[in-house]
Amino acid sequence: MAKAKKVAKEEPLEKQLWKAADTLRKNIDAAEYKHVVLGLIFLKYISDAFEELFTKLKAGEGEYAGADPEDKDEYKAENIFFVPPEARWSFFQAKAKQPKIGTFVDAAMDAIEAENASLKGVLPKVFARQNLDPTSLGSLIDLVSNIALGDAKARSADVLGHVFEYFLGEFALAEGKQGGQFYTPRSIVELLVAMLEPYKGRVFDPCCGSGGMFVQSDEFVREHQGRVNDISIYGQESNQTTWRLAKMNLAIRGIDSSQVKWNNEGSFLNDAHKDVRADFIIANPPFNVSDWSGELLRGDGRWQYGVPPAGNANFAWLQHFLYHLAPSGRAGVVLAKGALTSKTSGEGKIREALIADGNVMDCVVNLPAKLFLNTQIPAALWFMNRARNNGHPRKGEILFIDGRNLGHLINRRTRELSDKDIQQIAQTYHAWRTGEAGYEDVKGFCASVPLERVAELDYVLTPGRYVGLAEEEDDFDFTERFTALKAEFEAQLQEEAALNEAISLNLSRVKLP
Repeated sequence: MAKAKKVAKEEPLEKQLWKAADTLRKNIDAAEYKHVVLGLIFLKYISDAFEELFTKLKAGEGEYAGADPEDKDEYKAENIFFVPPEARWSFFQAKAKQPKIGTFVDAAMDAIEAENASLKGVLPKVFARQNLDPTSLGSLIDLVSNIALGDAKARSADVLGHVFEYFLGEFALAEGKQGGQFYTPRSIVELLVAMLEPYKGRVFDPCCGSGGMFVQSDEFVREHQGRVNDISIYGQESNQTTWRLAKMNLAIRGIDSSQVKWNNEGSFLNDAHKDVRADFIIANPPFNVSDWSGELLRGDGRWQYGVPPAGNANFAWLQHFLYHLAPSGRAGVVLAKGALTSKTSGEGKIREALIADGNVMDCVVNLPAKLFLNTQIPAALWFMNRARNNGHPRKGEILFIDGRNLGHLINRRTRELSDKDIQQIAQTYHAWRTGEAGYEDVKGFCASVPLERVAELDYVLTPGRYVGLAEEEDDFDFTERFTALKAEFEAQLQEEAALNEAISLNLSRVKLP
């Protein structure tokens, strides 16, 4: 009897595109190449949206009767970018094989910025550089042209937006430490948003990177049948290149980014949203920053719970977030784990004031190692709540969750949380916070702790101090554990083999004198 042939599982579109695009990278660094690829995806997005409306205006039927398809106001009225003829995707497709294709694309970026004020200074002009081979650029244009699923609107808003976000993550992985400066791993963002549930109100991130917190908030609202217009976003970023990525990332999702600001001084020295009081703050500030200009801000009004040390910005960030929270607002932020225990330069006193005097600490989640691309420093999530004194069912307690044993490796250096992990942590928090779903402490995982107990332990917030050790399981499955370890070991061997092959290939290209 003939064996049935195995049907190969087709890879998702974004993975196929990434492999093809990465093949065309050749000798260009990922940090530089990302602007080429993401710029083309963005160009395809705005051209698709434009062409869809252009076709309707040209047909002149119904509400579009008598409309001029080249009238910029027609596009502005429907919140669509106007794309001049020399910047439309069909124009590039026709010229993709010409040696001056890079010059055409750079000129198109300039033309689009000239026609759309909100994109001024945002788009990359990197396509005519000598290290970008015109043939490779033409192949990239052909590749992006193949992103064609469904009608133009669905293709632009959903598929291209998803591809853009996926590529951001892949470029961050490729860049390693530098990539972590503009990208927070998706599973961490999903966990923060799942716990905060930003259905309605102002969402603020004063160190917004490439805008992932906003994109995920928008996705959360859509997935839960909410109204996207019920949330408004406010952001700030000090790195102009990263800010540009954020503006494109949001525009490709149809999210209004008019309140996402850039200045090179940063949020401490030049707060672009002084008057904003947010309903939700979701942020991943850089860990343990020592050069945050703390000496210049000793008397700043934001330091309600104590003056943060000039050599570490962790508690400056926490108080900056609290300053911007509305009276009923909640914040979920990532900080280096050391902030849970540090007593250096008055940090212990600030932490005590946040807990005892401010009563704003809601929950602490200990994260597993290797989640971040740019650092091996252990991290934790802090959830703060301005409304704890207003009928909060747990106002005299703090929830501690120890998630160090969650997650799975996606390569030797990087771990991520699964959907199940995210759901487990978020549901535990919601059951505790609302008092509606029968919350119970679980040894080794979660504990609701009275503030008096926290005071006894000198206001240390390490979850492991409170949740205890997990109870031993009598039904340990040796075979299952061995199989999992074997699979992990084989994955590491495959990765090492691929790395050795790449090194050998590069060495073979070196010409000896």
